[in-house]
Amino acid sequence: MASKKDKDAGIKVAADNRKARHNYFIDEVVETGIELTGTEVKSLRGGKATIGEAYAQPKGGEIFLINSYIPEYTEGNRFNHEPRRVRKLLLHKRQIARLSQAVEREGMTLVPLKIFFNAKGRAKVDLGLARGKKLYDKRATEKKRDWAREKQRLMRDKG
Repeated sequence: MASKKDKDAGIKVAADNRKARHNYFIDEVVETGIELTGTEVKSLRGGKATIGEAYAQPKGGEIFLINSYIPEYTEGNRFNHEPRRVRKLLLHKRQIARLSQAVEREGMTLVPLKIFFNAKGRAKVDLGLARGKKLYDKRATEKKRDWAREKQRLMRDKG
């Protein structure tokens, strides 16, 4: 079995959604492909994309990434893309059916966690099947994190 370090060896992260784990309980992560134009790929390699307010939504038997921002490519001239256009995510039919069923029936959300280039150079999206956190859940998570940090500090000072 390959270790996490071996798995992440060829990965270059283009955009990261750091607020997602703070605002949601992530139940499952699915790696998906994303349909991009040429200038979008070149712009993504620059690393200026943002997916902080983005989400995915099933529509017509497909899943689309909505409200993700990939800036225009500087040398793209008239062939450039729309920065906030709706982008299709590439999944198997069974995956689409399972994810859309979870969104419709169980009231879950599809949140993009990061956009990255895999070892083969293909753009991929880590899509999280998530439930929203309430304010008290966020406070409890922060309290646990602070206590773990304090515990580490105490152990380091003592030992």
